[in-house]
Amino acid sequence: MLLLAFDTATAVVTVALHDGRSVLAEANAEGAVRHAEALVPSIASVLQQAGASRTELTDIVVGVGPGPFTGLRVGLVTARTLGMVLGVPVRGVCTLDVLAAEVDLRGPFRVATDARRREVYWASYADTHTRVDGPRVSRAADVATSLPVVGVGAELYPADFPNAVRPRHPSAAVMASQVGAGSITCVDPEPWYLRRPDIAAPHPPKSAL
Repeated sequence: MLLLAFDTATAVVTVALHDGRSVLAEANAEGAVRHAEALVPSIASVLQQAGASRTELTDIVVGVGPGPFTGLRVGLVTARTLGMVLGVPVRGVCTLDVLAAEVDLRGPFRVATDARRREVYWASYADTHTRVDGPRVSRAADVATSLPVVGVGAELYPADFPNAVRPRHPSAAVMASQVGAGSITCVDPEPWYLRRPDIAAPHPPKSAL
């Protein structure tokens, strides 16, 4: 088994390679604005670190969000293209579930990532592997809580989420390890946008008559 995992749903493009027992290599591009420019070099980097070729890949796992339209599209299109070219299965994982899986918390908590417009993508968890509500997108002030909140959303809106818990961003290494162990739910590799993209199709021109 040689599993390639990556997520482009946040400002960090994260990529990892897993052999079914452990993580062989990982790369994280912080503050990624142009996700397409960061993802392909990061994939090449983890393959080089592991001394592997993409033709050796047996599985691809990709974060499905929720996240902004552009970032998610880059990850999903890349995953599907690689899967088709290599003839290997492609599975999706909720980005918020990856963040939840990395923490060591007892009792309920939330995960919140940046949705811009003073909004967050969020979900509620009973424990690290049990999502009980969401994902949803809401104004931070509308979902304020004193519960522990994992993810960068808590740091962006400390008045609404005073109990911030790391990590701030998802890790492809965690995603790959969780998938390899069968400890996280996989879904179809379809993007979870939760709202329409900012770019809208232009209206047809008005008649001059």
